Amino acid sequence: MTSPANSSAASSSTSAWWSGTVGYQVYIRSFADSNGDGVGDLRGIREHLGYLELIGVKTIWITPFYPSPMNDAGYDVSDPRDIDPSFGTLADLDELVAEIHDRGMKLLIDVVPNHSSSEHPWFVEALAAEPGSAARDRYIFREGKGPEGAEPPNNWKSIFGGSVWQRVPDGQWYLHIFDASQPDFNWDNPDVREDLGTTLRFWFDRGIDGLRIDVAHGMAKPEGLPDVPADSPVAHAVHHDGGGVIPVAEGASDPRFDNDGVHDIHRYIRSVVDEYTQRASIGEVWVADPARFADYLRPDELHQAFSFGLTEVAFDAEQIVAAITRELATVASVGKVPAWTLSNHDLTRPATRYGDGELGRMRARAMLLVEMALPGAFYLYNGEELGLPNIEIPDGALQDPTWERSGHTERGRDGARLPLPWDGEKPPFGFSTNAHPWLPSPVEYAPLTVEKQLEDPHSTLNLVRLAIEIRESNPALSGDHIDWYGAPAGCFAFRRSGGLVCALNSSDVAIDLPPGDVVVSSIPLVDGQLPPNAAVWLV
Repeated sequence: MTSPANSSAASSSTSAWWSGTVGYQVYIRSFADSNGDGVGDLRGIREHLGYLELIGVKTIWITPFYPSPMNDAGYDVSDPRDIDPSFGTLADLDELVAEIHDRGMKLLIDVVPNHSSSEHPWFVEALAAEPGSAARDRYIFREGKGPEGAEPPNNWKSIFGGSVWQRVPDGQWYLHIFDASQPDFNWDNPDVREDLGTTLRFWFDRGIDGLRIDVAHGMAKPEGLPDVPADSPVAHAVHHDGGGVIPVAEGASDPRFDNDGVHDIHRYIRSVVDEYTQRASIGEVWVADPARFADYLRPDELHQAFSFGLTEVAFDAEQIVAAITRELATVASVGKVPAWTLSNHDLTRPATRYGDGELGRMRARAMLLVEMALPGAFYLYNGEELGLPNIEIPDGALQDPTWERSGHTERGRDGARLPLPWDGEKPPFGFSTNAHPWLPSPVEYAPLTVEKQLEDPHSTLNLVRLAIEIRESNPALSGDHIDWYGAPAGCFAFRRSGGLVCALNSSDVAIDLPPGDVVVSSIPLVDGQLPPNAAVWLV
């Protein structure tokens, strides 16, 4: 490889805790069950904080724990200011917050401002009220088209399949971008705004450190709810990654997302966040246009938004370089740094996405090193540190609403949401004392438990631990600037402004390393060269 050439930069460094944090997403239903009911809970998280501290996690993001009928695993919220009994109590949450802070960590909670559960008291009231009533105005009710209004008001498709419209007995239709049990709020109604502010203050007053905002590019709807053009792919299909559906704003042809009015909502959310000190908001923003993505990161909107670019490309050096360059330039244009991620509860796990078996495992390890070498924050999804793959489970065990709404053509996201394997030789591997957890624990996880990986110095878990330790302690990983080296086809290398070099080989042959001493590699070097499907750090 030759000397550094082209440059990419993030914004200037900031001391804010979220800027370069090591984040970890806890999918609460599948992390750890403390009471034997087969469902993960708040006490289960608290009992395993030592594990997260051992890895080097600084910020914990917990998926929704609110009262819910669980038609979409808790993202259908019936009361945003309480705890679902299956997850514990408010006292459990308070104890968890206190211990997280005692360990010097931060806590993000998921908020879901785009929609509620159909069992939310407001929606129950709306269904009982007359068309045109104040109760219905909190949601999006419309008359249908055609004879007797028997056709949906427009041609929008649900992210989970089928129409976004559900008809009620009096003949009106209500809009749900996701499942029919998740009616969308009408954000033109002041009650909706005021209630979210009450919710945010409720949780900030209990000590939480920040928000992960679900579908942060949703909420606002265009005037008149126009049809999607017939020739748009949005009129016929949903975006998916092979394992889950993703609410991607597909540009101007997709009126469901990224409408300009959403920015006024984010300015309101930011005004509430700013009532408190050192609190943060990070958005789930699936917007393809870099300039429009950057709009969400303006000084009076989100503190950060997840950079999903690396989740959307193959294990291919050229594609990865393009994604990194684009993401760094996008956030730098508004003075921010990225929040990288390779995985979450909506996506196929990297170990499967990059190729099944040993090939996928090696590539996933390499991409973890690439991600952790970049400027900014990064977030692991629980189980990613173990190299867990997606596992197909029996049809009868599937719970994702995508399975039913797609007419059993999309299996949905359950394969990436299986209970975490902690220890032992048999399912459910210490996740629960219940032999039949909410999703089945696959036997394929037996060699991948936390217990086994902690004992194996070459495991993915110990690779992640080591890389985080180096990242947090070695000044070579400082600075927001990277320079790209010239590299052979199928390879790349970049240097952080602090001096660390990260190289990746996605070609079919081993390559010579850039100058420097090896600090860590995703797999062992071969005769001093970097093998295919591998990454390395040098100083």
